[in-house]
Amino acid sequence: MVPSITLNAGNKVDLVGYGTWQAAPNEVKVGITEALKAGYRHLDLAKIYQNQEEVRAGMADAGVPRSEIFITSKLWNTSHRADLVEPALDDTLRELGLDYLDLYLIHWPVAFEPRPAEHTTNLFPKNADGKVSLDLTTTLIDTWKAMIKLLDTGKVKAIGVSNFSTHAIDKLIEATGHVPAANQIERHPLLIQPELVAHHKAKGIHITAYSPLGNNNVGAKKLFEYPEVIAIADKLKVTPAQVLIAWGQVGGHSVIPKSITPSRIASNFVPITLPKEDFDEISKLGERRHRFNIPYDYSPSWDIDIFGEKAEQGAKNKVNIGA
Repeated sequence: MVPSITLNAGNKVDLVGYGTWQAAPNEVKVGITEALKAGYRHLDLAKIYQNQEEVRAGMADAGVPRSEIFITSKLWNTSHRADLVEPALDDTLRELGLDYLDLYLIHWPVAFEPRPAEHTTNLFPKNADGKVSLDLTTTLIDTWKAMIKLLDTGKVKAIGVSNFSTHAIDKLIEATGHVPAANQIERHPLLIQPELVAHHKAKGIHITAYSPLGNNNVGAKKLFEYPEVIAIADKLKVTPAQVLIAWGQVGGHSVIPKSITPSRIASNFVPITLPKEDFDEISKLGERRHRFNIPYDYSPSWDIDIFGEKAEQGAKNKVNIGA
């Protein structure tokens, strides 16, 4: 059985979930159905993935009761303005055919230009230079206060953030007293982030790792292709993906691998025991530190420094926390 953990909001989440990022049209419906049939009860979704209606169809086909599924979705950047937060949630609930989410996250610490009439349809408003049009006025604290108000509506059970720094999270807590239930971040053996992990453990903030197997945005070698990972998988008689998924759960973190192949969906969900010496061996990959997901490198580019990476040094703007 896949282990679970209780969030600071009181609800439980399985440590292995099914991710829906970077899925091509018509893939997600089948993937969701297969995942739920294989035993997954944690689904990770987002408005920007533009496939939530497929998720709805996949859940319907699987026939698993809503009460058994932990569903996360995310507020997109065009809806950060306080008066747009609840309408954006309502739009997501409509797409999914649901009346509540188990966890709702601010997807990025970045606001795009708010165009109220089309904040759920024009998801990448652009400037004349072709870059994404940023909203540098709305602060993260403004948005977080609006997220907190959602808890009183019954439409969300817990709220959190994604891609946030420890500094930004500390400022949210200082301004509101409300600790995020989770921070979903890129995390894998090339991006271990021990300082963030220690900070979140001390604050009681759950970590969900996206891209636990690496990332195919940039055409780099996948982590399950690394010889160190393959050797451990062969020794344990499991798949390299299972090794990486087990590595990601150490410390009580959840991971959300994505696959559209039924056999891989099923094998990814099978828990394995990763000996400490193997965990330590994989962790040595962290010496080659690399972050794959940097929006400044996107097309269209987001002209903002989110992570303080070298690749972002040309960005003209900083995250507006509001404090």
